Amino acid sequence: MQPTQPQGGPDPFAAGAQPAIRPCRQDEADTMLSIINCAAEAYRGVIPADCWHEPYMPKAELLSEIVSGITFVGYEVDGLLAGVMGIQPVRNVALIRHAYVLPSYQGRGVGSALIAHLRAQTSRPILVGTWTAATWAIRFYERHGFHLVPEATKALLLRNYWTVSERQVETSVVLAAPVLTGEEARSLVAGSR
Repeated sequence: MQPTQPQGGPDPFAAGAQPAIRPCRQDEADTMLSIINCAAEAYRGVIPADCWHEPYMPKAELLSEIVSGITFVGYEVDGLLAGVMGIQPVRNVALIRHAYVLPSYQGRGVGSALIAHLRAQTSRPILVGTWTAATWAIRFYERHGFHLVPEATKALLLRNYWTVSERQVETSVVLAAPVLTGEEARSLVAGSR
């Protein structure tokens, strides 16, 4: 199911628009998938070809992610779900997971509103992983107070807090809020066991 959106999409902050951040409902899985897979097209040809698959996220994977503890929130504008973002508590941290905004709504504050909302939901250190080649995503997180963890400790974090392939560990980065030095990252992992 493709989300219905006007050509170019309305400005979510325009007068009369009624934006809201709310929990995503189980019956919205198809709409969430459409947003995720539509926005993930930005990764095509950027991330390693062996890490790309069609669809980028199948429905079974989304449902598995929800069962594993990811809570998704959505940004709704005048009845349209324009973006989704998840948060997952894992031992002593919170992970930002699957942050996607419909392309016609990108650059309009939707992602910023979602990440601010999720950051306010936890007092734990927050980690986010993304592809090394996704420089736009890295810049987005940096603009919102996240900092790249040292390259020497990113694999430790990815292997301890995520379930990802070794290929994804090789081709990803981790950002943290607040800043994590290598020593702090090692202490965080040690404290989670």
